Amino acid sequence: MADAQPLQAQDKLAFLLALVPYLIDRERVSVSEAARHFGVPEARIRRAVELIAVSGVPGETMQYQHGDLFDIAWDDFDQNDMIVLTNLVAIDDAPRLSAREASALIAGLQYLSALPEAADKDAIRALMAKLSRGAGGASGNVAVGQDLHDATLTVIRQAMSGRRGLQFEYVGPRTQGSTRRVDPLRVESIDADWYLRAWDLDRAAVRTFRLDRMSGVRVDDRPAERTLDDVVLPDTLFQQSAQDVIVTVELDGSSLPLVADFLADTADAPDEGGRVRIRLAASAGFDGVVRLVAGLPGRAVVLDPPAARQAVHDFAAAALDIH
Repeated sequence: MADAQPLQAQDKLAFLLALVPYLIDRERVSVSEAARHFGVPEARIRRAVELIAVSGVPGETMQYQHGDLFDIAWDDFDQNDMIVLTNLVAIDDAPRLSAREASALIAGLQYLSALPEAADKDAIRALMAKLSRGAGGASGNVAVGQDLHDATLTVIRQAMSGRRGLQFEYVGPRTQGSTRRVDPLRVESIDADWYLRAWDLDRAAVRTFRLDRMSGVRVDDRPAERTLDDVVLPDTLFQQSAQDVIVTVELDGSSLPLVADFLADTADAPDEGGRVRIRLAASAGFDGVVRLVAGLPGRAVVLDPPAARQAVHDFAAAALDIH
């Protein structure tokens, strides 16, 4: 490519301001690739890199010291035509995410990428990579556990995008197993548990299904009769039924947000020790209450009814192999 006309000072500054972030983001890039990206001759890229290498911000003495200038891997640049910035100036002084902040954002993006309605997954992955590189310190290896549900989520995503129904076998706390026919509405999660909220055709009502209780999930031949535009979903995942048993649980106030979706009514005011009493709507087997208490070790105690206390006791005894 023939060299274009020399850039004016204002255009040269704009070009350098665009080039520096590009090089930082790529970490290692060839001169030819950078030239193709900006649509300029390779010679202009080389001159710009040489200019960047003698640019910087003076230190407290207002004199340029070694650490006050950008630097590049000169051998790689001269011998391989590769650009690698080895010292960054001023940009490193900008506020950056801490490792904990970056990890939290990455976990949130992983959660979003698993949702059926998340469209541009390539953009989400690219943003996660940028967050990993841009954190002020190494971001933790965080992951939202979803591997066990990937196949089920894929089928649900296919049904929702094609506006089709779903069929699956479901083993619930009150049933030994049955075939369910539903119109999928939304996928949500609470901690490590994933749930499908759907319109159940046989019960003519909204129902919530745990993904780990679903098997044989398949897209139905029929078109979905209900969508989110037709159904108003309750704010909480679970709704009380006539067969539920009310269980009273005492737990520390800091744990209250973790169980907000399960409350049968409002929580009591905390006592002097910060403990609160709540009431949960549970099935007769109390498996949900047992899971909740097991997930809050030392922070939750079942008070009533006695059958619920016994279910927790039996679970703990089995876990400790006490007879």
